[in-house]
Amino acid sequence: MELRFLGKETESGNSPTLYDTDEDMYVIQGWKVEEHPEVFAQLRLPLPDHEGAIIVPKALMRHLPKEDYGAAHT
Repeated sequence: MELRFLGKETESGNSPTLYDTDEDMYVIQGWKVEEHPEVFAQLRLPLPDHEGAIIVPKALMRHLPKEDYGAAHT
């Protein structure tokens, strides 16, 4: 899977980041939900071993392509 940088929301060097892929998916880097107990408690747990949950600012979504919202670029 190849990543293509779409954008990030800077916060003191550790920035939530959005990537497009060549496989009709997005990769999102964000803060671990486990570090926010009030949010973590509201998830449907347990999460499967192959899944994780993150938190990102809504502003990060402005980097999603508008012309085909949700479709990867090849």
